[in-house]
Amino acid sequence: MKRRILLAEDSDRARQSLKELLLADSQLEVDTVSNGEEAVKALEKQIYSIGLFDLKMPGLGGMQLIEEIQKRKIPVTIIVMTGYGSINEAVQAMRLGAYDFLTKPIDVHHLRLVIERALKDRVLHDEVAYLREQIQGRYSFHNILSKNPRMHSVFELIGNVAQTNTTVLIEGETGTGKEQIARAIHEATQGRSGPLIAVNCAALPENLLESELFGHEKGSFTSAMSQRRGRFELADGGTIFLDEVGDIPAAMQAKLLRVLQERRFERVGGVESIEVDVRVIGATNRSLLRLVQDGKFREDLYYRLNVLKIDLPPLRERPEDIPLLAAHFAQKYSRKGESPKQFSPTAMDALLKHTWPGNIRELENAIERSCVTCPNGTIQLENLPTEMINPTPPKLPFDVDVNRPLPDLLREVCADVERQYIRKALEQSHGHVGRCAKMCGLSRRTLSARIADFQINKAVFK
Repeated sequence: MKRRILLAEDSDRARQSLKELLLADSQLEVDTVSNGEEAVKALEKQIYSIGLFDLKMPGLGGMQLIEEIQKRKIPVTIIVMTGYGSINEAVQAMRLGAYDFLTKPIDVHHLRLVIERALKDRVLHDEVAYLREQIQGRYSFHNILSKNPRMHSVFELIGNVAQTNTTVLIEGETGTGKEQIARAIHEATQGRSGPLIAVNCAALPENLLESELFGHEKGSFTSAMSQRRGRFELADGGTIFLDEVGDIPAAMQAKLLRVLQERRFERVGGVESIEVDVRVIGATNRSLLRLVQDGKFREDLYYRLNVLKIDLPPLRERPEDIPLLAAHFAQKYSRKGESPKQFSPTAMDALLKHTWPGNIRELENAIERSCVTCPNGTIQLENLPTEMINPTPPKLPFDVDVNRPLPDLLREVCADVERQYIRKALEQSHGHVGRCAKMCGLSRRTLSARIADFQINKAVFK
């Protein structure tokens, strides 16, 4: 493990001489700057074990530099250098937080002893920083972190597909990072200058989806006051990401199929055929094959999308990634100038035991909340969300009460299942009764009656 030293000295000759002395130790890396302003910039960009600073520098001097470091809470061990007649300033620097001081001209033997002692005193801190750096490098792929073998297979697959223009289908539960995978594919692809354009197909009503994807001509419908380019046109030369592709209505599925086959389309109300060079990535939190089997998704479109499929495992199947991701989010949500929060053993144990129904998105939210509520440097169990501190025990689907007639109990259980099913379908369809009815296999009229019977408020799902 190499240790880094930042040397700030305004004299070119002294700076070069000290650098050569320090580099005699093969375990040291040395960067040099000529003033305090450059030192601050370097410390913000890179982690250093030791800052070796001259107290007398033009501009931001050594004393002001120490104050700035303390203000920004940069974790570096400071050693100051000063002339023999300025011992009082060196003592003042130590009161401000400097580790030690050296008088000029620098005694080489004394310099090495002070550096050696300082490095020994901060060995634990440097090991933590080194491990964090190693983890980021070894387990990171285009901003996706994982130690899980299944995810490493996904990384390899992304590397292979990046060399082609193949259509990709990503399946995974909500919050597993499908858009991150799409972004990684886009960034890894060489020779394509176009942007990544994302569309949430579930969030758009059926009458707007076609215009959103393909654009429209002026006057093609009442509110079309001017020509508008669609998402496919905007993504020309790049990637279009169709999130929740399983929610695309049947009429739009046929039009999307044509675009995937021919890479051509017309704007709504237009006659000109527009050709695009675009990679299509679809994503869904449901099984498209099951939707095909249920008659809710076109089989030919499924095979056009499913050229290369990526299955993302849920977080509960990636327990080794929980500490890694938690540390990453703790660093992401640390306050400016502060070191990332650590986790107490009880807090980390609670994170590992949680089932994470919301996957990585839920974990990120939990860590962000913990960073806000934690008053010191260590996240404790009480800083975690309530459902992790006091997890509710799993409930049976229903209570078996032998004092009640079986038909009554069955009617109650069936009604409860039906209510939950309809609520889930409304959530998936964003409160759209027509699409919800198709999911449930009911007529619109029957579904509306059931919604009224169960007193379900559709508005909360829109």
